[in-house]
Amino acid sequence: MSTLVVIGYDDIHKAQEMRIHLLKLQRDYLIDLEDAVVVERDAKGKIKLHQMIPMTAMGAMQGGFWGTLIGCLFFAPIFGMAVGAAGGAISGALADVGINDDFMKELGETLTPGKSALCVLIKQMTEDKVLDDLHGTGGKVLKTNLSKEDESKLQEALGTARKAASETATAAV
Repeated sequence: MSTLVVIGYDDIHKAQEMRIHLLKLQRDYLIDLEDAVVVERDAKGKIKLHQMIPMTAMGAMQGGFWGTLIGCLFFAPIFGMAVGAAGGAISGALADVGINDDFMKELGETLTPGKSALCVLIKQMTEDKVLDDLHGTGGKVLKTNLSKEDESKLQEALGTARKAASETATAAV
C-alpha cells in the first residue's frame, strides 16, 4: 500500500525544491516515489498542478509511435503518426495516474495565495535515513495516511527549521 503525504510551504517555490530533493533521494534508492505533484496557488489565486510525468506528452509520443507503425502497414506513415499522436494526446490528457487531480485541486483551494504544497505518493522508503535527510527543511504536514506516531516524526523533522529560525531571530534581538 502506498503512503500519501501532503506538505504545505509558505513559499511558492519551496515545494518544487523539495520535490527535486526527493527525486535525488530516489536516485540514491532511499525512497521509491509513485507520484510527486506540486500544487501552487499564485498571488492572483490561480491554482497550478505541476505533475511529475506529463501524461499528455507521454500519450502523444506513444500514440505517434504506434500510429507510425500501423500507418506503415497501410503505406501512410505520416497520416498514421498524426492520428496516433492526436489520439495518444487525448487519452494521455484524460488519464489520471497517481494522486487524484480533483483531490489536489481541492487542496489548492485551501492554500492561501503565494503558498504551495507537495503531494507525494510513496511506495517504499528507508524511513530513518529519509527523515534525517529532511531535518530542517521546513513545511507543515497537511494531510497523510501515516499513523499518528509516524506523522509526528515527520512533522518533527520538518519543523526543526522553523524552531531554529525562530530561536536565531530571538537571539538576534
